[in-house]
Amino acid sequence: MKKPHQNALGLWTSRPASFATCLAICCAVTFGFYTASYMRIPVVPLYAKSLGADTPTVGWINSVFFLTAGCLSFPTGLLSDRWGRKRVALAGTCIVSLTSFWLAFTTTPAQLMLVYFFFGVGLSAYGPTMMSYVADVSPVSHLGRSYGWYTTALYTGMSVGPAVGGWVADGFGYAQVFVASGVLTAVLFALILAALPTPPAQSGTPARPPLRKAARDVLRNPPVWGCWLVTLGLCFGLGMFITFIPLHARDASIPIASIGMIFFVQGVSNALSRIPFGHWSDRTGDRRRLVAFGAVGAGAAMVGFGVASQLWHFLVCAVLLGAGLALAFTSIGALIAVVVPAHSRGLAMGGYNTCIYFGIMLASATMGLVIERSGYLPAFALAAGIMGVFLGVFAVLMRTYKA
Repeated sequence: MKKPHQNALGLWTSRPASFATCLAICCAVTFGFYTASYMRIPVVPLYAKSLGADTPTVGWINSVFFLTAGCLSFPTGLLSDRWGRKRVALAGTCIVSLTSFWLAFTTTPAQLMLVYFFFGVGLSAYGPTMMSYVADVSPVSHLGRSYGWYTTALYTGMSVGPAVGGWVADGFGYAQVFVASGVLTAVLFALILAALPTPPAQSGTPARPPLRKAARDVLRNPPVWGCWLVTLGLCFGLGMFITFIPLHARDASIPIASIGMIFFVQGVSNALSRIPFGHWSDRTGDRRRLVAFGAVGAGAAMVGFGVASQLWHFLVCAVLLGAGLALAFTSIGALIAVVVPAHSRGLAMGGYNTCIYFGIMLASATMGLVIERSGYLPAFALAAGIMGVFLGVFAVLMRTYKA
């Protein structure tokens, strides 16, 4: 007699939910989660200004979020290995919902900073947990396309959220944005609780090694470090784009509205490329080559940005950057899932998310000085070189991996 399993509606049946059902629910919830979370992203800086914050303080508020999310992604990923994916995802969703409502009642920049600390806690609990969930429910032969669909949902939510937040703020005010974000996230909490099936890898009571041994095994795994470090390098380039392209484009006399188009084009290229690249990743004999192709394309975009002087130059490079990152990251996610055992995926995905946040932070914190002293071309060329170094480290560390 077959053991009972939860189906997509949370009901106990004699058959487990299908891979497609689990992935579809995960993608839908993740799209909603990042839409709700990123509704606040363009609004909080303006809200902070209205509360009397100066420009450096606004920067510190965002830095607290990135630093917290980066530092905690690793331990929260480990918790998802021990406590279960669904439980940690629910905790993260609950925290994010509460911080949204809390924002509506803040009255000082210091309070905003405290709220954004907890926002980082919530996001760190959700991100690596759901990436691990995707690996848990996906057949090995479908990992690339699974991450293609999942990250497309994620990046689409990240693109839609700011637009929705800006529209709500313009028509109804800042507080209404935060309340709407909190309500949507609360609905998603209920949806996860009722409808998200327990991943097969964590059904029942599988044997797990002691916590210290599991962490040691991951930290002594060269391919995992290769995936983490190439992610750090790629996100260093992404940080250059996010932080300094607006300044570079304005110096090139690009209108502000067109600068928004540069970001939109990069986001669309990044999101829409992930599904076909995910299928390509599943069909290739060695995903390491796709990581290399994607990293080289992203590096070429960095150099192109350095010499760009007209809008079409920036747009072409934005398309190349988005496609390069999409190709590399869909394959990196699949590689991490196969080079670690299922009981350690949360820990490995936590390290991956940590490298994303830290890579963006490092570029934002250090490259402004390079631009100030040497200009945009040397700075973007240096960023491409740094990405190349990390790609080389990835190649060395992945030599022990058998495709």
